[in-house]
Amino acid sequence: MDKSKRLFLKSKRSFRRRLPPIQSGDRIDYRNMSLISRFISEQGKILSRRVNRLTLKQQRLITIAIKQARILSSLPFLNNEKQFERSESTTRRIAKNS
Repeated sequence: MDKSKRLFLKSKRSFRRRLPPIQSGDRIDYRNMSLISRFISEQGKILSRRVNRLTLKQQRLITIAIKQARILSSLPFLNNEKQFERSESTTRRIAKNS
């Protein structure tokens, strides 16, 4: 076989199949905080379907559950704790230097 024909052969590398993020027994509900928290970013934003690897139906149900949990105050709308901590530490440093 010459080099030009060898390029078109498929490589026989094995790949590990990723597990689906939502199992068949998991119930998508606003009370299931362990499940919902996996689909929210550190800032409190809902992650996209491409990042979550969910089906369209699952993403819709997750979005509705997150919004219901936010309305019922189970989840915060925003998560600004880390930004608040950073601003405190910078103000302390400035106060100590002056």
